[in-house]
Amino acid sequence: MGGDAVRVDTIVAAATPPGRGAVAVVRVSGPDALPFTCALVPVWRSQGTGPSARRATLALLRDPHHDAALDRGLITFFPGPASYTGEDLVEIGVHGSPLLVELLVEALVGLGARRAAHGEFTRRAYLNGKLDLIRAEGVADLIEADSEAAHQVAVHQVEGGLSHRLNEIRSQLLEVEALVMHHVDFPDEDDPPVPLSRILEAAQRVERRLEALLASAPEGELLREGASVVLAGRPNAGKSSLYNALLGEERAIVTAEAGTTRDALEARLSIGGFPFRLVDTAGLRTQARGIERYGIEVAERYLGGADVILLCLSASWSWGEEEEEFLRRWGRNTPLVRVRTQVDTVGAQQVPDWVVEPGTGPVASVSVRTGEGLGQLRGILKDLAFRGIAAKDPAAPVLTRRRQREAVARARDLILGFQGALAGGIPAEAAILDVREAEGALGELVGSVVTDDVLDQVFRRFCIGK
Repeated sequence: MGGDAVRVDTIVAAATPPGRGAVAVVRVSGPDALPFTCALVPVWRSQGTGPSARRATLALLRDPHHDAALDRGLITFFPGPASYTGEDLVEIGVHGSPLLVELLVEALVGLGARRAAHGEFTRRAYLNGKLDLIRAEGVADLIEADSEAAHQVAVHQVEGGLSHRLNEIRSQLLEVEALVMHHVDFPDEDDPPVPLSRILEAAQRVERRLEALLASAPEGELLREGASVVLAGRPNAGKSSLYNALLGEERAIVTAEAGTTRDALEARLSIGGFPFRLVDTAGLRTQARGIERYGIEVAERYLGGADVILLCLSASWSWGEEEEEFLRRWGRNTPLVRVRTQVDTVGAQQVPDWVVEPGTGPVASVSVRTGEGLGQLRGILKDLAFRGIAAKDPAAPVLTRRRQREAVARARDLILGFQGALAGGIPAEAAILDVREAEGALGELVGSVVTDDVLDQVFRRFCIGK
């Protein structure tokens, strides 16, 4: 693997989240992981023994520096290289007291271990060849996943699904390079063994596979971040009630007084197994003053970054110039749903007709009191934000990070450049440089060639202890 050399010191960190619980795990990795752990167990220290490999062993733990009992813990030793990090690794399970965890970590630091940095255990796993960079990012995605779809994509990434696809494409790039080499080995022949048309066809196959991966990137990145759904409309349009109904809890204040919502409220939720960030905003009206005007400015900032907009209007109201102006300003570049709210408060014959122009997005009619239309609205949201991924094979590889998207886009552009160069009469032996750069871009993506800066960027967002 590329990157910096593997450090030979021993690191320690809590592997479970902060806070109280039934059990906490402290992880130790490095050449002295086993000796340091044995130094905490009086019977092992005095007899020069230790735990059996890969067998959980219950033992009394004491801080040798203060001769103080810590806890009776479950110790499991994983000798390297057959461990998560590729080094000797010990996991110590104790009762889930934050104080106890800190005392245990301090005792190990006192013996010579170093507190681990963010993601350092997984970074060592990468540097020791236990997993590539794409799979390492999958580990982080798996930990952070808060929806079924994000979890499934992360699992497939950890299992090597995306890495396998990228390595297949790299192999195809090497085939293109081999065809070019075969072509230029016969420069004086009228009919060389490999015609340019065959080389172009091979390059086009690579381009199509790269394009298919790039198509997954927008929704793949939303899987990690959650699609932003912003509720907008005039005051008293039923936005806050709809916000509460979609969340399934009372988060926003609902009153008959106009302008109650003065700030944006944001919450995460899962719809159909996909992650969303739902935002309730202040009612939009031109006459607003003071703090209400500030709330509208906040709403407009959220609208500028929305993935889907729900334009709410009470079922008893007519579609007006305010809504038309809203569509002109916000509905051109962002998927928008026109939502009739409070349909239970009027009869069907009293609902004003809305003239819906083709291509202006779907219309949903809902009642938060009866639940009417909420299921339909959830389905619309899922389709608008995640239609591509929802229709895919669950095991299909997906790009979930900007780093991945940029590397694949760079490889795609280089292959397009290669094809254009050949079509423009540039000699194949010169054009092939683009193919080699494309192969390098994908190699950097999986981590076969990578800089320390890239590694820092990948691992700094990991939790400590992973």
